[in-house]
Amino acid sequence: MSAFLDGIGLFFERAGAVVKDFNYVSDTLDILFVALLIYGLIRLIRETRGVQLLKGLFWVVAAWGAVNLLHMNASIYLFKQGFDNMVILLVLLFQPEIRGAFERVGRSSVTNFQLFPQKDKLQERRETAAAVRQVCEAFRRFSGERTGALVVFERVTRLGEIGKTGTAIEAKVSRELVGNIFFPKTPLHDGAAVVRKGVLKAAGCILPLSQSQDIDPALGTRHRAALGMSEQSDAMVAVVSEETGAISLADKGTLRRPLTPEELEAALLEGLLTQEPAKKKLDPRRWVWHKEG
Repeated sequence: MSAFLDGIGLFFERAGAVVKDFNYVSDTLDILFVALLIYGLIRLIRETRGVQLLKGLFWVVAAWGAVNLLHMNASIYLFKQGFDNMVILLVLLFQPEIRGAFERVGRSSVTNFQLFPQKDKLQERRETAAAVRQVCEAFRRFSGERTGALVVFERVTRLGEIGKTGTAIEAKVSRELVGNIFFPKTPLHDGAAVVRKGVLKAAGCILPLSQSQDIDPALGTRHRAALGMSEQSDAMVAVVSEETGAISLADKGTLRRPLTPEELEAALLEGLLTQEPAKKKLDPRRWVWHKEG
């Protein structure tokens, strides 16, 4: 009993020493920074495969504790070899989540600066709105004819590596061009088209498939590709089902369906034209009016 009381006394003695040496500015900032890091990690892995990986890691640690208690030397040796390379192992396991975190930091308003002058923003948004309208008009026909289509609208995250998997186009978006790309049995109709700021950059592109287990089994490869692209970037991906003609929109790992061409146009304009912070929220109809006027 006396040893227990001595232990409590030692704890409070050390705690008092810590309080005495506490620097109210730097130590408070240090605590806040660590708390923000932990909060960021929780947000990073929430509702992703990272949660399942953490559960698996918990059971590995539990097994490590069990083999140590039972003095299982061969198992201890194997675990030790694995733990010696734990940092590399964690980077490999959480690579998609880590990459997504760095991309979100890069898209933040703090780091979203331009070193060199860019094209006039108003003109750029007019071209984006015009491209959205042309794609939605093509989707109206695709939906009625049940022609499958998959169009990726790039936002802040550049998709150059995706464009390299297909055929470079570099043309102004028009419903006729989109119709030719996705016309059945043409060489590019099975892949995705990538649109960047009103320009159709490439077609016949291969997109990463979503690994989510919650996707409706009735959805095909196009919808899995659309979800996968929206999970790994901030792109918005429009889809027309070849089986039903239904129009869908994948954004931030969620799929909205079915949509009318008008609903798709409104959602795309809102997502593509209001992505940057502004003092006043932009009305998507304003940009359509500019295009028509």
